[in-house]
Amino acid sequence: MPVNLSAPVAASLLPVAGVSLGIAEAGIKRPNRKDLLVIKLDEGAAVAGVFTTNRFCAAPVTLAKDHLASGKGIRALLVNTGNANAGTGEQGMEAARTTCAELAKLLGCAVEQVLPYSTGVIMEPLPVDKIVAGMPAAIANLKADNWFDASQAIMTTDIVAKAVSRQVQISGKTVTITGMSKGSGMIHPNMATMLGYIATDAAIAQPLLQQIVSEAANRSFNCITVDGDTSTNDALMLIATGKSGVSIDAANRAAMQAVITEVATILAQAIVRDGEGATKFITIQMDGGKDEAECRKIGYAIAHSPLIKTAFFASDPNLGRILAAIGYAGVTDLDVEKLQVYLDDVLVAENGGRAKSYLEEDGARVMQQSDITIRVVLNRGAVNATLWTCDFSYDYVKINASYRS
Repeated sequence: MPVNLSAPVAASLLPVAGVSLGIAEAGIKRPNRKDLLVIKLDEGAAVAGVFTTNRFCAAPVTLAKDHLASGKGIRALLVNTGNANAGTGEQGMEAARTTCAELAKLLGCAVEQVLPYSTGVIMEPLPVDKIVAGMPAAIANLKADNWFDASQAIMTTDIVAKAVSRQVQISGKTVTITGMSKGSGMIHPNMATMLGYIATDAAIAQPLLQQIVSEAANRSFNCITVDGDTSTNDALMLIATGKSGVSIDAANRAAMQAVITEVATILAQAIVRDGEGATKFITIQMDGGKDEAECRKIGYAIAHSPLIKTAFFASDPNLGRILAAIGYAGVTDLDVEKLQVYLDDVLVAENGGRAKSYLEEDGARVMQQSDITIRVVLNRGAVNATLWTCDFSYDYVKINASYRS
């Protein structure tokens, strides 16, 4: 089960004026499940996004970036689960083009105004006929208050849906932000993670919108990892409809940036809490670094270590594994004599080895918790960074061994 994570309450997910969502059961991978989503935008909405850096990026990623660059104004997003349309060559590109063209016909917009997204099994042909056949039902289902069903429709190995809403007062008016994401495995930064969609009724010009989503991703989705595998299909999109009448500019950007980053962080942490087979949610707090790059380098060495992740699953305070990961992280001038390592409030290591005050029973007590913080104080500067990861359990292997079945 997810670590201290519950499914969102449908009534808590606030509609965003100018955005409607419709779902359908297209039978893409298996019958009787929500697997197709259409997000329709009113004319004039601005859209920005960040995408996977995987060189084997999926056809829909390439096409979505092309359509965004066309500058024609996005009117719809099309999302399917059950098939990633990645590693499919020119056939995959043509399939993505076809789905965009068919949805454009139904909605009466240009094909470049549709952005495609796919997630699921890699290197399998996209079942275009099933997706096209499911479009009319998804369009008939379009509703402004459909965020809960939409968050379920984008799930793959997720156990619970991930969605959240926030409101903020800007210029004396209420601005609404609602977002959803999916992801559970194949999670690692260098963009965001799997699929995420955040919408607001504020008016934000596209260049500023791009800055806001990039910064939000860097402080949230780019700070999580489940297994160190960067997906071929990652995308995080930010939509601004302008329907609230509040315009965001340099003077009031900070308030908007803060709330969008908050929403993105909640969604990103939810992905780790729902990591495939996860039983522990682990915060890695790096303090006192020279720069953010070295903080993240050491933090990810800890987060990616199978030995550390399995020790946390077993609640075994085999904490020398943390020291080993810090040492091989690649910070060549690191003075290990100067750093301290904490497990929550328990000082584990200092002066290059085990802290004199450390007791095994204190480490064992913390390791029994479902939420745990590893804090590394480098004492090299004033820069801090926070990452989030989870443990590795037997279920992670089972889920990924039978993913296609």
